Amino acid sequence: MNKTKKIWKNGQWIAWHKAQTHVLTHALHYGSAVFEGIRCYQGKKGTAIFKLEEHIDRFFFSAKQLGMKIPYTFYEICDATINTVKKNRCSEGYIRPLAYYGYGSMKLTPSPELPIDVIIACWPWGDYLPVKTVDVVTSPFIRIHPKSTITEAKISGHYVNSILAGLAIQNSPYHEAILLDSDGFVAEGSAENIFIVKDNKLITTPKGTILVGITRNSVIEIAKEQGVEFEERVFKKEEIYTADEAFFCGTAVEITPIRSLDNQVIASGKIGKITEIIKNQYHKMIRGEIASFDKSLTWVN
Repeated sequence: MNKTKKIWKNGQWIAWHKAQTHVLTHALHYGSAVFEGIRCYQGKKGTAIFKLEEHIDRFFFSAKQLGMKIPYTFYEICDATINTVKKNRCSEGYIRPLAYYGYGSMKLTPSPELPIDVIIACWPWGDYLPVKTVDVVTSPFIRIHPKSTITEAKISGHYVNSILAGLAIQNSPYHEAILLDSDGFVAEGSAENIFIVKDNKLITTPKGTILVGITRNSVIEIAKEQGVEFEERVFKKEEIYTADEAFFCGTAVEITPIRSLDNQVIASGKIGKITEIIKNQYHKMIRGEIASFDKSLTWVN
């Protein structure tokens, strides 16, 4: 990882190598933490954070689901995020806000006296996946059942599900996995939402079994702006095999075309027409090149 110099923790600036926590921290043992993944980009007017307020809004929503009262206001966390980027002179990179139950009682259910620690870090980060089009496989693990948790919250403990899916494809020819839900419908990738294109219609999994991604919502915005027909509905993996196009989207992966699923090449195996439109418009959107999407950016300098 390309380190930056400072991490914001509980209102103070700490040197990267000194940002440490106790081994008996509650979140380390039970996954009782929430986080966000945000990107900043070099745009036409300097550095911009993409959809900052939407991310921080979900950050507070996720914390609430764990009974966690973040000891800062929404606007204080937004300001701290902006200042973290400024202080580290991170013109283009990844931003990680994290809130977690700290050191204290080791009871499973967090005690009211447990401290809540909040950190914000950022660092330069390029492409999340190693290739421009990815080969994907169906995971042997299903997505967390919606009645077992709150799927729309970005809770750290949820990501064991994703880790297992990722470990299952290590040392394989696949770049990513998709997870099905308990009924055998496509949910999402291990760390991203999925879209397919069939007969010029953009299709994605509805809310329920997925983390409703902020990039996913941006794709829908772009599709509407471009006049692309759009539908949210459940679908089986076999529909991906016969799709005209398919792609992942997320803060980390941005817009990444899918070349194949389960060794079956999708259409020509190359980026499709609608995927390319979405990808190009998204890259303009995040850099402030489309006036109608200016509200999506928070300029930090």
